[in-house]
Amino acid sequence: MTAVAKRLLYLGNGRRLQSVARLDERFESWGLAVDRRWAFGGEFPQSLDGYDGIFLSGSPHGAYEDVPFILREHELIRDAAERAIPMLGICFGSQILASALCGRDQVFRRSRCEIGYKPLAVSAAAAQDALAADWGHTVRMFVWHNDEVRHDHPDMLILAASDDCPNQVWRHRGVPAWGIQGHPEVTRAQAPVWFGENRARMEADGGDVDQFIAAAEEAAEAKTMLTRFGDFVQRG
Repeated sequence: MTAVAKRLLYLGNGRRLQSVARLDERFESWGLAVDRRWAFGGEFPQSLDGYDGIFLSGSPHGAYEDVPFILREHELIRDAAERAIPMLGICFGSQILASALCGRDQVFRRSRCEIGYKPLAVSAAAAQDALAADWGHTVRMFVWHNDEVRHDHPDMLILAASDDCPNQVWRHRGVPAWGIQGHPEVTRAQAPVWFGENRARMEADGGDVDQFIAAAEEAAEAKTMLTRFGDFVQRG
């Protein structure tokens, strides 16, 4: 008997459903049945029945904004938490997870942008984490954010931090939910396109885009958190 593929709800929070990273396609290549919904455009499932995992993408919005799709997504996240459906969010996805599960005051606007490839200090707790266990003392990835998730909520376990942000990667203590502030999803091959598309915004945020393109790297170790999430969902 052929095993039925586990179902992953992919919530696209950006101006396009699919980003340059095409992470939805990678989840499919790892054996998941991906249901894509463009949350930014108001597309949500009627129910979470039948979903085995949820991925939340980045967005140009802030999790604290009173935008209809953001308010709806808060409700969906809380529903998923009650059902113990595993969730992973990147960038805005991490922020809205924190906002929905730990309070809307957990996300704030920084005084300046943090941008660039950085080594993140990995906490001792990561060694026992289902997704971050492959990391060493540091893990390198590209970070780019003007909003930040606070690091001192009692329901949060911090897995990695940068020199300018104490909460780069976290896990909720009570439900299977993880947030990554940075961008491990972008491959080295995709990076020049991604940097090019976002050149104006990145330069306005103080980034040297030409230097980023020249220094683009695979960030393979950071990507293990993505593959482990796929495995986690597969195992149920």
